[in-house]
Amino acid sequence: MDKVTYFVGLDYHQGSVQVCVMERGGEILTNGSRGNSWEEVAAVVTHLDSKASVEAAIESCSGAANLAEELVMRAGWSVSLAHPGYVSRMKQTPDKTDWQDSRVLADLVRVGYLPRVWLAPREIRELRKLVRFRQQLAAQRRTTKQRIRALLHEERIKPSVNAKPWTKAWLAWLETTPELGTHSRWVLTRHLEELDRLKRELAVVEARMAEVTADDRLVQRLLQEKGVGVVTACTLRAEIGRFDRFRNGKQLARFCGTSPRNASSGTKQADAGLIKASNPELRRVVIETAHRLIMFNDRWHELGQSLRQRGKAGSLVAAAVANRWLRWLDPQMISFHTAT
Repeated sequence: MDKVTYFVGLDYHQGSVQVCVMERGGEILTNGSRGNSWEEVAAVVTHLDSKASVEAAIESCSGAANLAEELVMRAGWSVSLAHPGYVSRMKQTPDKTDWQDSRVLADLVRVGYLPRVWLAPREIRELRKLVRFRQQLAAQRRTTKQRIRALLHEERIKPSVNAKPWTKAWLAWLETTPELGTHSRWVLTRHLEELDRLKRELAVVEARMAEVTADDRLVQRLLQEKGVGVVTACTLRAEIGRFDRFRNGKQLARFCGTSPRNASSGTKQADAGLIKASNPELRRVVIETAHRLIMFNDRWHELGQSLRQRGKAGSLVAAAVANRWLRWLDPQMISFHTAT
């Protein structure tokens, strides 16, 4: 006698999980709310058939990956993360209820149409927390710099030194310029202190990133690439995880958001910048890496020079180099995964 297979849809919430259990023919066996613990969720199926195999789906959101991992490791389920955007568009009703959401997930995994998202292992999810904390600090630094520039713009103050912004010479001028008013000077001092604090905090986080990935072979392999530093290597490791989960370099580049977006219609053929659907911080890191590659790597320097000679803007050159570099990097990393 063949083992019974149940298809389960899980609509995740911080305090509860809506559990829909469906049989192979599409009949709903149960659909109700349970506590947010793998024991309570697994008990729903165990109550129906303790020997049944389970194929489950849960929308990718904060906390969902931890529950999915517990169901896989402790309950022996097969659990897939679902892309919430695609699942929403595949619904055939405008209604939004937990009952309906869990039913749709169960039905999609039953018929094999579930838009899956890679379930990263725990160590990768932990590294993501560290990488994204650094991204938050970097965003705070950018905001503080923008406030300083806005303050100077409002006071109509122009630098009296021939130096690029945020260099030591420029900051020395900023700290001593007499043109600021009393309150503006006080506010500026607070901003400069915040910049100094963020600089120190970023250094601590980056040292932590280097420390925790010292034994990560993929990160160490990425660091061998000229122009790739600790931040880039750790970000790629955290957000991509494994390069061999992509079929080719084009798919990897699209995931990183460096692929051009097609805007063709009829006989009109045109590009409309980069695609919108991607992790913006991952794209930012890859583009910044492309700028360094153009400066320090002969291969990508030649490509950048060729694009500039054809009249391409600097931002477009960096995006094109980033796109080509990712397509080149993908087979190198897949070979690394195969060898290890």
